[in-house]
Amino acid sequence: MSKFTSFLAPLMQAYVFYRKASGYWDEASYEPNLVLFDRHCKKYPTEFLSQEMVDGWCKKRDTETNNSCRSRIYVVVSFLRYLRKRGKTDVIEPEIPRKERCTYIPHSFTDVELENFFHACDSLPSVSRTPEQRSRKITIPVFFRLIYSSGIRTYEARMLRVEDVDLCHGINDIRYAKGHAQHYVVLHDSMLELLNIYDEAIRKMCPHRAYFFPARSNTYHTRKWVQKNFRELWDKNNSSHATAYELRHHYAIENIKRWTDVGFGFDAKLLYLSKSMGHSTLESTKYYYTLVPRMA
Repeated sequence: MSKFTSFLAPLMQAYVFYRKASGYWDEASYEPNLVLFDRHCKKYPTEFLSQEMVDGWCKKRDTETNNSCRSRIYVVVSFLRYLRKRGKTDVIEPEIPRKERCTYIPHSFTDVELENFFHACDSLPSVSRTPEQRSRKITIPVFFRLIYSSGIRTYEARMLRVEDVDLCHGINDIRYAKGHAQHYVVLHDSMLELLNIYDEAIRKMCPHRAYFFPARSNTYHTRKWVQKNFRELWDKNNSSHATAYELRHHYAIENIKRWTDVGFGFDAKLLYLSKSMGHSTLESTKYYYTLVPRMA
């Protein structure tokens, strides 16, 4: 069943198929924003795409930054370009706001905070009445440790397929990455051991799962699932504010902290870290360099 319900549904389905076939489709970001645009178009009493519809959706909102607006409207702009090239519309795509330099400073985790958080992950109730509860108990401790120990993005962890995880050599194939930068992540031996234990347990519950961390109906977990579980477990013993995504930031910063005395080897290590984290440019990795007190 199609997720699109407006008069644009057939064209949107064709566009999604085209992007997937080209290898340029981000289910975690593009799909929900295109669905929201589809719902927006249903509000208009017409069967034709108009400039008013597009401008009304793509206009920057008072609550948005340039970067958040870019993320929301990019897929719509791309969809319009797809239609215009095929003579399906004369509507002009709006200008995408200029990208702003990131000024966000991630939370600085303490050892005690991390110990508290992972203790909460490991202390989920043993008595689980439903398959979802049983799956949650064995998934949560492994899922968040994977992000913490490898620096992969939360949606990259959510969308890992079974075949993407090499449980013999400890290598994750990150296919659904930001900017379509497919890359590989080598796991620490302790993390590989934990993934093997998890895989053996989850296979008994979901023998034909498609995703390494399966959700209901054999699909992947949602962003809301990550946010809800992290918030619940973090708040049990910690009073500061933090997000699951900041575990990725912590991974990068902790790595750079260890390089203060490596001399000329620093550049090589920074490049390796950049490739492992799936950054499209070295500049993205250098951002973390400024967050390390001894480096800044």
